Amino acid sequence: MQGTADNQPGPGAEPFEQAREHYRHGRYTEANRVLGPALRAQPGNWQLWNLAGVVAKAMGKLDGAEQCLRRAIALAPDYVEAHYNLGLLLQQGKRAEEAAAAYRETLRLFPGHKRALNNLSDLLLDLDQVNEAIDCCQQAIAIDPDYAKAHHNLGRAYSHAGRFEEALPALYRAIALATEQEREGYYRTLAYTKHFSPGDPDLVKMEALAHNMAALPADSAMKLNFALGKAYGDVGERQRSFSHLLAGNREMRRQTPYDEAASLREFDRIAAAYTPALMKARQGTGHKTDVHVFIVGMPRSGSTLAEQILASHPQVYGAGECLDFLALAGLMRIPGDRPLLPDGIAELPDGGLQWLGQGYAERLRPRAPQAGRIIDKNLGNFKHLGLLHLALPHARIIHTRRDPVDTCLSAFSHLFSGDHPYAYDLAELGRYWRAYERLMGHWRSVLPPGVMLELQYEEVVDDLEGQARRLLAHCGLEWDEACLSFHKTERVVRTASLAQVRQPIYRSSVQKWRAYGDLLQPLLQALQNPAETSRGMPPA
Repeated sequence: MQGTADNQPGPGAEPFEQAREHYRHGRYTEANRVLGPALRAQPGNWQLWNLAGVVAKAMGKLDGAEQCLRRAIALAPDYVEAHYNLGLLLQQGKRAEEAAAAYRETLRLFPGHKRALNNLSDLLLDLDQVNEAIDCCQQAIAIDPDYAKAHHNLGRAYSHAGRFEEALPALYRAIALATEQEREGYYRTLAYTKHFSPGDPDLVKMEALAHNMAALPADSAMKLNFALGKAYGDVGERQRSFSHLLAGNREMRRQTPYDEAASLREFDRIAAAYTPALMKARQGTGHKTDVHVFIVGMPRSGSTLAEQILASHPQVYGAGECLDFLALAGLMRIPGDRPLLPDGIAELPDGGLQWLGQGYAERLRPRAPQAGRIIDKNLGNFKHLGLLHLALPHARIIHTRRDPVDTCLSAFSHLFSGDHPYAYDLAELGRYWRAYERLMGHWRSVLPPGVMLELQYEEVVDDLEGQARRLLAHCGLEWDEACLSFHKTERVVRTASLAQVRQPIYRSSVQKWRAYGDLLQPLLQALQNPAETSRGMPPA
């Protein structure tokens, strides 16, 4: 029904049309106000329930949105739109397997749903099912050859599989078809898929876009700044690279809520909770399996390299960055209906650690039923190593370390897809690194000897075989020469290091920060603390 001149629904509009018109123009509260009475009057109207779910999602009421969408599906099991909207909701909530199931049901009912195919390809990449992801993209492109998002996802999928010669044409096609809102994001993907040389035509095109940077939407400008930061870094123009990185991070910091004081207090709360006495008292009550290996540390510390070396062993499966342990721990409650995380371990009832460890093992085992070892590279597990060890006492932990300035500079140079709000300001990044290092010092003091191996990136570069042998021995594995040819191993890599781990060991990332000189002063000052010393720390 036609709205009034100010886009308000006409006076004779039906409730569904009124609510939909409000929703289309961002008036979610008004839409919700219309939907309440309408649903009471028509509780069997699945279209109203579906719209109520969409409106609730837009208002950030995710639990209510899920209830509405599932009600719509219960009333009309073949209602394609509700299944698709449920997939969107679950994908936003990081519930990858459930979201994939919702998209698959959408496609069962309507095989030509190109957006469901494209979104499913995203989820399949998260689930390490790269061949299926590629197939979904190709099906979407067959339906609509000009579907830019599907070409972009196809390029991403090929990149994650290490098939860069196939990735680049897909990304170029995506850029050619992109809307103005999509283009800069696709250039960012391209920038992290290739290495730039002086005079590179792609750099020239990005520079042309940058001439109109002020006119771009903030999000598009931010992505273009990160792409140019990477490209100028490749060609050795450090000053220009850093200027764009500063601009990109400044916008990300503006967009990203971050309570630094609360974040740093959490580190202290965790350390205070996991005392030597508690660790001793709760020892041995978890699930006893030696299958699991955890790689932890700061982003850009060499963790993907460590995983790739280990995953080149025939008995090892690299599962990537799994959310399962923290997801299960996040479900656990202690007396008073309070969350277990971050520091409720002393009040966890008997049997809780066994439940957590066994539940985690049961979630991961189907990914690699025959593997002797399964690697979880969720770096954020470093906060919870005490809980992890108590829940899985025979698991092995690998802590990857790198020069702190190189680590922080590399993190600052990347636009992360995960939750890293501390990484968009140099001083905040330095203070976060110091808090992380203090917590790791605590874990060294309370974990039993032999549980955690410290792996220094620079030492891997200097002595690949020696450090690879250390890794395998720590995980209880026999030596295998394939681990020295890690760059040839065909497996999915989803992190920002997806291009680097396809190359042999190189030294260009060691002490890389020194080329940036005074540009890094806020970081250097934040890292500096006379009471703390660390390998690679710049002199006072």
